[in-house]
Amino acid sequence: MKEQVTGLYAERLTERGYVTLAFDHRNFGESGGEPRRHEDPQGKLADLRAAVGHLRTRPEVDAERIGAVGICLGGGYALRFAAFDPRVKVFVGIAGAYNSPYAMREGMGDDGYQQALAGFGEVLERQDQGGPVEYVPAVGEGGAMPGDEPHAYYGTERGAATHWRNEVTRASIRELITMDNLLGADFLSPKPALLVHGVVDAYCSPDGAHAVHARLDEPKRLVWLDARLHIDLYDTEPYVTQAVDATAEFLSAYLAAPASAAGSPA
Repeated sequence: MKEQVTGLYAERLTERGYVTLAFDHRNFGESGGEPRRHEDPQGKLADLRAAVGHLRTRPEVDAERIGAVGICLGGGYALRFAAFDPRVKVFVGIAGAYNSPYAMREGMGDDGYQQALAGFGEVLERQDQGGPVEYVPAVGEGGAMPGDEPHAYYGTERGAATHWRNEVTRASIRELITMDNLLGADFLSPKPALLVHGVVDAYCSPDGAHAVHARLDEPKRLVWLDARLHIDLYDTEPYVTQAVDATAEFLSAYLAAPASAAGSPA
């Protein structure tokens, strides 16, 4: 949500002179959409397209110098989106979750993956037949993001936001294990790409950043930060400043205005 990590990075990049837009995707926060707090991959990509369209109408924005910067799951969406939208010139992923059904199946095992799909199929069938939308905690035991680390951010004052609720639809988990945002790495070229990731990350594995980097063509850059937790890159120093520094430097190099237009807005 925009009041959480996305808004922090938007604010820090604004301080570096960039026009930024942080917003709530459909079904979340102050944005509309039903069912509430449901992960909708295609809807989120459509939201990103609308966001770029809005930015291009703004007088302070150079419509030919727009980049997509995403954090965590937003990094995967930004990669997939930037790969297929020619209006976006640069991609940056920070502590990115580059979901792939192949990686999910490998991690869960063939039987576990098929069992999960069958279970979610039953959930969707119940809902299709008029049953209520089923929810699970976003963080906490039995939640979409179990374990102490997600709770340390989303379940405490660190990630507190007026419109945040500790729940997501049960079907959201199906979307997370079937979406293929890693695919964007094969289609991003020739756009520049920057990946910023912690050397230890139990929730968005460094293997994902390695996989994206390996599939990208030049120009590309992979920056490793000496962070030990995924959420270190959410709000903890010096990691946030290091990530912002790397991002601002990369954007400056690849979104720089032509010499004849040095005074135009970025």
